Amino acid sequence: MTRKLAAGNWKMNGTSADLAEVETLLQNLGGVQTDVLICPPATLLHRMSEMASDSILATGGQTCDAKLSGAHTGDLSAEMLKDAGATYVILGHSERRDDHGETSEDIREKARAALASDLTAVVCLGESEAQRDAENTLDIIGGQLAGSIPDDVTADRLVVAYEPIWAIGTGRVPTLEQISEVHDFIRARLIRRFGETTGAQISILYGGSVKPTNASDIFAVPNVDGALVGGASLKAADFIQIINALDAA
Repeated sequence: MTRKLAAGNWKMNGTSADLAEVETLLQNLGGVQTDVLICPPATLLHRMSEMASDSILATGGQTCDAKLSGAHTGDLSAEMLKDAGATYVILGHSERRDDHGETSEDIREKARAALASDLTAVVCLGESEAQRDAENTLDIIGGQLAGSIPDDVTADRLVVAYEPIWAIGTGRVPTLEQISEVHDFIRARLIRRFGETTGAQISILYGGSVKPTNASDIFAVPNVDGALVGGASLKAADFIQIINALDAA
C-alpha cells in the first residue's frame, strides 16, 4: 500500500506571524490518518519542527545542496535540514529547475545527499505549457523521472510529485484524464525500474492549483496518493479541507 501524503510547500512565504496558522492546523489534525507535511522557508523550519514535535505533522526543506558541507555561501545541506528538524526535502521543483537552472542530474545528486542524511526526497516532475501543447508530456516526464532519481531508493525514502508547470499558481488544472494519464505512466515507469514491490509503493503526488474545491475529485484518480499544495497550504482553513479530502479518499 502506498502512503497518502498531503504536503504543503510554502515557497518564499511566511514569517514568524504565520506560525499561528500552524497552531490552528495542529488543533484540527485529531483523527487524521493521512501523512501531513509542511516545507516552510528555512527561517521557520526549526521553530515549526518544534511546534509539530508531538503531532503527525512533519516538516521539510524546500531544497538542499548536493554537498554535505563546505564553502557554499547561502546554501543549506541535507544534514543541516535534518538537524533543524526536517524529515523531508523537496527537490527539482519547476521553480528551481527554471529559476536556478537545476538539471535532472543536479537533482539526482541532491537526492543522494538527502538519502544519505536520512531525509525523504520529494522529487518534482513537470512539463511546460509549450511541451504539453506539443504533445511531449510523457517524453519530458519520462526523462526527468529517469534522470532525477538515484538507483538506490526505497519506497519509504522517495515521493514523486507531478506538477504541470502551466498549472502552478495559475488556477488552471489539467483534466482528470490528463492527470490519470501521467500518474499511470509514472507508476508504470517506477515499477519497471524498481520492481513491483518498491515501484508500486512509492507515493505519487499531484501538484498544481490544488484547492478545497477540487481536491476530492483529484484524489479519486487512480495512482494519485496525495498532493503537493502551494498557496492553499498557507492558510490552515484551506489546507485542513484538502487533508480531510485525502483522508476520506
